Amino acid sequence: MKRILFGAILLMTGHALTAQELYVFSEPASNPPAKSISTKYTGKFLRSDHTDRIEQRHMAEAMLGLSKEWMLRGSTTLSDMYSKNLRWESAKLYTKYRFFSNDEVHKHFRMAAFAEAAYSRNEMAFDELSLDGDNSGVQGGVILTQLWDKLAVSGTFGYLYTFQRSSPGKLLHPDFHHQPVFEKWPEQAFNYSISAGYLLFPVHYTSYKQTNVNLYAELIGQKSLDRRYFYYDLAPAIQFIFNSTAKLNAGYRFELNRHSDMYRMSNNRLQVSFEYVFLNALKKKR
Repeated sequence: MKRILFGAILLMTGHALTAQELYVFSEPASNPPAKSISTKYTGKFLRSDHTDRIEQRHMAEAMLGLSKEWMLRGSTTLSDMYSKNLRWESAKLYTKYRFFSNDEVHKHFRMAAFAEAAYSRNEMAFDELSLDGDNSGVQGGVILTQLWDKLAVSGTFGYLYTFQRSSPGKLLHPDFHHQPVFEKWPEQAFNYSISAGYLLFPVHYTSYKQTNVNLYAELIGQKSLDRRYFYYDLAPAIQFIFNSTAKLNAGYRFELNRHSDMYRMSNNRLQVSFEYVFLNALKKKR
């Protein structure tokens, strides 16, 4: 009886209808369910353009749905992208606050502000800046998400500042005295993403136990603010949601501007992730 009641509540509150805004490569303005705890594993795999070997990064995350407006997430990574062997690499803290919501039947518009801070043991090595294991730094920005029935569109815009560790910079060419000339790595960047998600299955909801299948396409870009470099990537992905609590994602991200002179680790990468939500885990027991 409890399971039937729970499924009915999910359907009445439109919980299932928001599944298509659970983007694979970015965040929506919506938050995890209030009073929930989520755990997530993400694996990133690429062939380095510089070492010609397959490199990997593994991220573990824990997310707290403190309320319907506020969430908190902590993560850590292991990687061999900056070393010969797999090693601990970084830690990050992320928070998001939803400050605006206009909800209607089968559609809503939401806005949120986010901030994150990261520590990485890696030295600067690329023009591309990232707090997902590569660099130490901070980022803040806003997210806007619009849901129309089975389609969800979202935009994320953020300012990223990195704390550079000791590194001479990028080697350009020898000078007239045959001494190496270095260009300092970028420190600041404007990040953006435009994401779209579409609920493919089920066509009609009858139970919270139905498997959801969502298709995504995300445009992800970065523009250095203290250099001339930029990139923009396309990232299609597929997602399966089981029993409204378990989520399996797979996506492939590749660069669209192939003639960009931004020095990156790789122009394409594969990403897989699995997330599980413990509903009402933070709710006080009476």
